[in-house]
Amino acid sequence: MKIIYPIVWFFSRSIAEILGGLKIYGRENIPKTGGFILAPNHISYYDPPFVGSCVNRPIHFFAKYELFKNRLFASILRRINSIPVKRGTIDRQALKIAIEVIKQGSGLTVFPEGTRSKTDKLLKAKPGLGLIARQAECPIVPAYIINSNRLKSCLFRKNRVCISFGKPLSANWVKSFGENKEGYMAISNTVLEKIKELKDNLPL
Repeated sequence: MKIIYPIVWFFSRSIAEILGGLKIYGRENIPKTGGFILAPNHISYYDPPFVGSCVNRPIHFFAKYELFKNRLFASILRRINSIPVKRGTIDRQALKIAIEVIKQGSGLTVFPEGTRSKTDKLLKAKPGLGLIARQAECPIVPAYIINSNRLKSCLFRKNRVCISFGKPLSANWVKSFGENKEGYMAISNTVLEKIKELKDNLPL
């Protein structure tokens, strides 16, 4: 494991616990071995480190390509398992790297909504999650995070950052869908429905 990753993991987890009063549910649903996709909702820039710090395995995630223009910062990003991705287009190089990461046995965070929601409402699913999962032929773990966009209120425990991990959708289930846009959307929509279920059943 890259030395910077556990440092950032510890720092992110500490912030989530100290400032956010972090509560974690369903961590037993994270596969102990093998490649998989972690699919949470997305409401804050803090979501990737917070969600990743709740998993006791190295997790990769996408970061916008522009952040890699600075060589020093790019080096740090790569050491914490970031994959550069160009927004507004189909970045085939980023997809290739992501699929390879999963096939090599690692976890990858992919947001089904494709972008950050500026409210607590879930956005519509995008086909990207389904595409990556179908081509990597891997299980998907849905997750729901709340209050990562309200850290100030969490500091005084008016709210708490809560993360709930759902039961994995198996690789066989993923492979039952066609390798086309309809199949990818069906996978992404189902995962989003699972996230809605986690939201509705979150023990607050």
